[in-house]
Amino acid sequence: MQKKFYGWWIVAAAFLTFGMSTGLPYYNMPFFYDYYEKTFGWQRDDLTLGFPLAALLTLWVGPMLVHRFSPRKIILFGTTMTFLALLGFSRMEGNLWVYYACWFIYLLGYIFSGPIPHQIIISQWFRKNRGFAMGIAYVGVGLLGPLGSYAVKEFAKLYDWRTAMFGLGALVMLAWPLALFVLKDKPSDIGQNPDGDATPAAGSEVQPWSFKELMARPSFWLLLVGSMCSIGAIGSINQHMKLVFKDQGFTDQATRDATWQLANTMILFSSIAGRLFMGFLADRLPKKYVMTATYVLVAATIPLLLLVRPGQDMNLWAFALLFGFGMGADYMLIPLMAAEQFGVNTVARAMAIILPTDTIGQTWFPWVVSKLRIAYGDYSTALMAVFAMAFVGAVAIALLPKQGSKDETLHIPNAHRAPTGD
Repeated sequence: MQKKFYGWWIVAAAFLTFGMSTGLPYYNMPFFYDYYEKTFGWQRDDLTLGFPLAALLTLWVGPMLVHRFSPRKIILFGTTMTFLALLGFSRMEGNLWVYYACWFIYLLGYIFSGPIPHQIIISQWFRKNRGFAMGIAYVGVGLLGPLGSYAVKEFAKLYDWRTAMFGLGALVMLAWPLALFVLKDKPSDIGQNPDGDATPAAGSEVQPWSFKELMARPSFWLLLVGSMCSIGAIGSINQHMKLVFKDQGFTDQATRDATWQLANTMILFSSIAGRLFMGFLADRLPKKYVMTATYVLVAATIPLLLLVRPGQDMNLWAFALLFGFGMGADYMLIPLMAAEQFGVNTVARAMAIILPTDTIGQTWFPWVVSKLRIAYGDYSTALMAVFAMAFVGAVAIALLPKQGSKDETLHIPNAHRAPTGD
């Protein structure tokens, strides 16, 4: 008798490990920016420089290392790095180089335990329902992110921001038991096939594209540029939202903390709906159209942030719900498009390049926004630049071919070549 398909247990475990390793720290790091500003007297371009510097220094990690190791094992390593980074943030005493070093350790954790290993695991376990399964896994990021927002706000209120940061790191380490005992890299590890099928998927033994072959395809560069621009725009909003609120009249610390927590929670809860709905559509409609619509939505909601003022709750809700819906689907659709364009066996290599370059956009553009804010004295020009970049991302995705090869796992030119080491 065929064993019950284990894939949905994988989705449940990834839901939690992805949320703990990525959602908890990433979406709550900006909560501490105004505390750093007040405690250490740092400028905003100082605050936002740590993330992009770390992104540059870790750019080689994805292409060189990630595809060489078990996704489950690198999740264990990555969550440990994230914990050590948050511990460092909680103990630093105002030295910017210590701050930047902590960001470097955090980026290592993000690369090893964040989107790439979870995307690879889900892509290996699912073919027919990959969009929906990926959407559920990403819901963990959207659910645990706001729970973390509530936790850090309450810890900062009851104790101080250092205790809140340490508590965030402790929560990340809860991913370890699930990664050790529940996650499996691929169905063949336990004698199963993707989607629980009785026979292996066609082309499952085909070798992945080499990096050279991958980068020779125009569609790869369109996906890379499109995702980098859109993720850069989203990162700029996430990094600067609390500081935008401060400039737009939320001058009281407690009020600003509460407003940020409400907005961040609405964004992340709305992102859950975006992930599930767009993941459902991606299994039924051409992914190019679904992804283009998502990127257009992200761009269109950015100017709404400038309308948020004290006492104007409807503007806050409109911005947060629409932006969150687009943001949620945005991240999730990138590996789905990579699998469709280049084949599931090449997802690890494609994302090993795309994720670091997305991280460059996600980290350096917020720093550029800081410079624009200093130069012009407010966020109006800066956010219009963010809008323009998001629009460029949408255009790049619209130029992608409707789909890749007829069989997503078939790589004809070198289907029977010996495995390469690149």
